[in-house]
Amino acid sequence: MRALIASFCLLAGVASASASADGPYGLWARGDGIARVKIEPCGSNLCAINTWIKPGISDEKVGDKLVLSIKADNARHWEGEAFDPKRNLRFNMSFDVDNTSMQSRGCVLGGFVCRSTSWTRLSQD
Repeated sequence: MRALIASFCLLAGVASASASADGPYGLWARGDGIARVKIEPCGSNLCAINTWIKPGISDEKVGDKLVLSIKADNARHWEGEAFDPKRNLRFNMSFDVDNTSMQSRGCVLGGFVCRSTSWTRLSQD
């Protein structure tokens, strides 16, 4: 269960064509202040890669990633599957994105166990 929670923290712990041309792409700070990620193309998928982890956090490392097989359902909502190669875990993911914020939700066990996380878009500078 600890590995499952750590995986959610990586992404959830990580998502309007009209609202945001970038969708989930770019740099994001997790709402709890523990992580920053970059979401970018990764083959035919997207990858959410840790670019910074708060000192003292042992379950996550810079460079850890989730592979996201997600598609836009509409201008704000993306959903699909996430794979954590470090922990060999797959789970359902959804993202609601606008210009400055994102809400991610990851679920396992048929949606029985879910976690949501808020994100703030960071400047590309």
